[in-house]
Amino acid sequence: MLTSLLSAPGAVEGAGADAGVAAHYGDPAREQRNLAEGSAVVDLSHRSVLSLTGPDRLSWLDSISSQSIAGMQPGDSSETLILDPNGRLEHALRLVDDGVTLWVLVESSEASTLSVWLNRMKFMMRVDIADRTHEFATLGMLGDPDLPVAAPNAVPLIWRDPWPAVVAGGHQYARGDHPATDFSYSERLIARADLHWVQTPLAGTLALEALRIAAWRPRFAAEVDERTIPHELDWLRSAVHLNKGCYRGQETVAKVHNLGHPPRRLVMLHLDGSDAALPSHGDDVVDGDRVVGHITSAARHYELGPIALAVIKRTTDPASDLAVLAEGIRVAAAQEIIVPTDAGAAANVPRLPRLGAVTRPR
Repeated sequence: MLTSLLSAPGAVEGAGADAGVAAHYGDPAREQRNLAEGSAVVDLSHRSVLSLTGPDRLSWLDSISSQSIAGMQPGDSSETLILDPNGRLEHALRLVDDGVTLWVLVESSEASTLSVWLNRMKFMMRVDIADRTHEFATLGMLGDPDLPVAAPNAVPLIWRDPWPAVVAGGHQYARGDHPATDFSYSERLIARADLHWVQTPLAGTLALEALRIAAWRPRFAAEVDERTIPHELDWLRSAVHLNKGCYRGQETVAKVHNLGHPPRRLVMLHLDGSDAALPSHGDDVVDGDRVVGHITSAARHYELGPIALAVIKRTTDPASDLAVLAEGIRVAAAQEIIVPTDAGAAANVPRLPRLGAVTRPR
């Protein structure tokens, strides 16, 4: 039985959070175009799959996480966050329910600690938690290629990313046209025994990362650190319901949104590609000689060129000419504002456009 598609021709294994699957298959730019056009799939079989069964699965997870999911119907997708008591992000869960089981898709680094914590939180609830990663693999795609899909309870297990639009109860800090509008991303579960049936052209994780960064889409394994709160990444857009009942960390979510400002903010950086240096996760972002943040993700986009996401200090001037220290080279970086400096208490107050913002190519 195949455990991944690393045996496919040309496969070059990824590193870090994407070790165990292919970073590319020999032509990252073409793979990226194919993925964007909906004609390729990405092997995500290194990620983990948990199942929650039992009649209390939805209401129970609703009570301990950030999103309103108690009313999910068979086939529905959602996304929710597990926060610590101070509102810091501990886990990001991608959810699809089939009427019998709630399927939870997470980064492999989260599965063990998440399972332990969920079991501790069960108390007398009628919920059973299992790790099903050995049974099911995940494939990522844009569009809807013709592929096999697992349906153990007669409902196809396809998680459709809610990121393209603000979900009910959510809030978007980003202003103007959002690049996620056409980000029709989904993940489908497939029995690992069926991986050999995947004949669709393959794209590596480098292709997916480039399109994700261009859509301003946060990823737990990349953008999150021990201090992250959802507001900093504009994650209220898809994973937080601001009007639901109490859950751990809700006080911080409400206070920052209604009364304060997140201490940091996510930006997209358009990088000078003349030196061919691509930043790595953790590289310093500087304003003059002052470090104001760090790179969280970087990629070469087939249309935009070298781009990155970075988390920087909220007070960093949006008009500043930033730079990234990558491979010993100072790389010029133009900001594209995602989370504005006045996100939070002033989020609902109309503002004039800020100077220094990058205009996205049409």
